[in-house]
Amino acid sequence: MAIENTSAERIQELVEKQRAFFATGTTRNVQWRKQQLKAFKAGLQKWEKPLCDALWADLHKCYEEAYLTEIGLVYGEIGEAIRKVGRWARRKCKPTALVVMPSSSYIVREPLGCTLIVSPWNYPVQLLLNPLVGAISAGCTAILKPSPYVPTISTVLQQMIEDTFPEEYVGVVQGNRLVNGELFKHRYDLVFLTGSPSLGRIAMEAQAKYLTPMVLELGGKSPCIVDKDANLKLAARRIAWGKCLNSGQTCIAPDYLFLHEDIKDAFVEAFKQELAGLYPDGTENSDKFVHIVKESAFDRLTGYLADGKILAGGHCNKEKLWIEPTLLEGVSPDAPVMQEEIFGPIFPIMTFKDRSQVVNFVNGREKPLAFYYFGKGADGWDIIGQTTSGGACINDTIMHIANSYVPFGGVGNSGMGSYHSERSFLAFSHERSVIKTPTWLDLPVRYMPYKLFPFVKKVL
Repeated sequence: MAIENTSAERIQELVEKQRAFFATGTTRNVQWRKQQLKAFKAGLQKWEKPLCDALWADLHKCYEEAYLTEIGLVYGEIGEAIRKVGRWARRKCKPTALVVMPSSSYIVREPLGCTLIVSPWNYPVQLLLNPLVGAISAGCTAILKPSPYVPTISTVLQQMIEDTFPEEYVGVVQGNRLVNGELFKHRYDLVFLTGSPSLGRIAMEAQAKYLTPMVLELGGKSPCIVDKDANLKLAARRIAWGKCLNSGQTCIAPDYLFLHEDIKDAFVEAFKQELAGLYPDGTENSDKFVHIVKESAFDRLTGYLADGKILAGGHCNKEKLWIEPTLLEGVSPDAPVMQEEIFGPIFPIMTFKDRSQVVNFVNGREKPLAFYYFGKGADGWDIIGQTTSGGACINDTIMHIANSYVPFGGVGNSGMGSYHSERSFLAFSHERSVIKTPTWLDLPVRYMPYKLFPFVKKVL
């Protein structure tokens, strides 16, 4: 199946339709938004099986993993938005400074307007639909652009959206990089993009002339540190799970291992054992192991195998787009596998003697989207305090994305802005300050010729 590019004329038509619809004010009504969220939930329920079938067809992603990492997370976001959108959208009364008395102060959360949401192929359902929850709850319209690299999923997503919403409210555009270029020519009130740093730069450059606000969820090389006093069995299991989830094709997957030299060999053995526990019959024929998305990605990943000595794994099958989870040692910091985000089940290993080596290495590179530390909690907090990343876990991997009560987002090269739960609502909203001043009193202190200035100065 191949995705057909949406024409430039069709994109122009969709942008104009959504601007006209937003101008009617329909989306500003909070009860109407709640109705759309309920329709969204019903649509997801109706299309859940076709979406899961498509995830299997394009990525070999089993139902359990599809639900846990894609569908279930969207249900959670929609459900919370239905329950709380009224509270999120309510006018907020704020304290008023003495100098502004007797006025009262408010924050009004209003929709930004017409938005564009661009999603990648690795979590094609979650990363397209979760931002849409924020757009709907905030009162925006949205043009959705799924990835052409997962054509079955992108087709089903379009069918679901067209079955659920009118296109002047939520519409879908399909196609390759040429379509991205056409999309970025138009003005939006927000661009929400999940993808590579290079695509983020292209979008920012194109939208700079409009000064468009952006939420960028990009990625990077997320370090995973295992210290000498870590629980190796537990660390190995959680790290193996985090790396094998979606076959490592996860923006917050642990990208490379930093092992304390005293436990390196013991960790490698523990990793092998825990991997065998996750996949007793191996990964090649497992229906619980996702495949690589396309041949070019497979070729790039297998090319990394020459960057070090294989300690475990290393087998692959191009016909199945399968790569065995692999540990590499003897890797140079300058090797390609240590320069590029891996996005696959390959783990380069570096060792350290003192945590300061880790701090210096991580801080000497682009800011990662995630940071993982295994060891004593106090030492974890210490190393987190000396580094930066979009998010972090102590004695775990991946799980910070599963908690909607904390923000998810990048920093520096790994992105800007954050979302999930109320932060998704805020990402698509403008917080407007409003001062309401009564007419029954008009204090002279602010007026020229400032006769009461000495008094005002003391108050300030």
